[in-house]
Amino acid sequence: MWFSSHPRPIFGVVTIETAPLTMPQLETLSPSRASDFKHCPQLFKFRAIDRIEVPATVHQARGTTAHLALQRLFDHPAPERTPELLFDLFRAAWVELRETEFAELFDDVGEERAWGMESLEILANYFEVEDPQAIEPLDRELDMCEELGDMTIRGILDRVEDGPDGLVITDYKTGTAPPQRFALPAFFALKIYALLLRARTGATPRALRLLYLNGPTEYTLEITDTQLDAMERQLEALWSAIERAITTATYPPRVSRLCDYCQYRDRCPAFSGGDPGRMDEDAAPIGVAAQG
Repeated sequence: MWFSSHPRPIFGVVTIETAPLTMPQLETLSPSRASDFKHCPQLFKFRAIDRIEVPATVHQARGTTAHLALQRLFDHPAPERTPELLFDLFRAAWVELRETEFAELFDDVGEERAWGMESLEILANYFEVEDPQAIEPLDRELDMCEELGDMTIRGILDRVEDGPDGLVITDYKTGTAPPQRFALPAFFALKIYALLLRARTGATPRALRLLYLNGPTEYTLEITDTQLDAMERQLEALWSAIERAITTATYPPRVSRLCDYCQYRDRCPAFSGGDPGRMDEDAAPIGVAAQG
């Protein structure tokens, strides 16, 4: 497909070199793990360093299944891209994923059926934010692995298309959108993908789109080279901060209201005693300037 030139990476994994007599080093970083560290260094440690597995949730199951269905929707000719087809693709994707990734997620068939009906209702909202019959993506589920200075950034973006003014990156969300005044931080990972796309193609994406299906709500952010240059400097600072954290084994938890929803809360030093070296919710992680 368009742009594709790299083998599929393991999305969101940070590779750490652990050869004897050498200091640990950050080799690759994904936008999602970069977001984790910016939000909370301890969360980054749980996910990227300790690789602690947590039980799958119904929200994760919905998101993974919906993404697969939306990706496959564009395998079909434009006139066939109807709600009925998308629903069928969702059901087929769930059959594929249920036993391999979400086994024992539901206690009984009734609970699973209720989740499925709610998922289809949310998925139907997709047609309120755009008409898939009028879109021909340049690529979907695009593998990205690019060198940015001394950094290697890798991940998979949902979709890229050619808009009236240039490239547009679109990301699907099955959750509820944040209020508009809090929406800017949600574009953090997409700005990184815009950097990767610019590095690969030489073209600066002109817009980033977040499609929240549970609403539905669409947020769009126009992008310039100046913004991406600033994003690259922020990412370089974040990379350096992660390297310092790895070298010193220091990952202070950043306490915020989101801690109430964190799956690692029961093992986090901020809540389990000891000396967590906590950061409050207005602090920036390990020397990284807080930016939108």
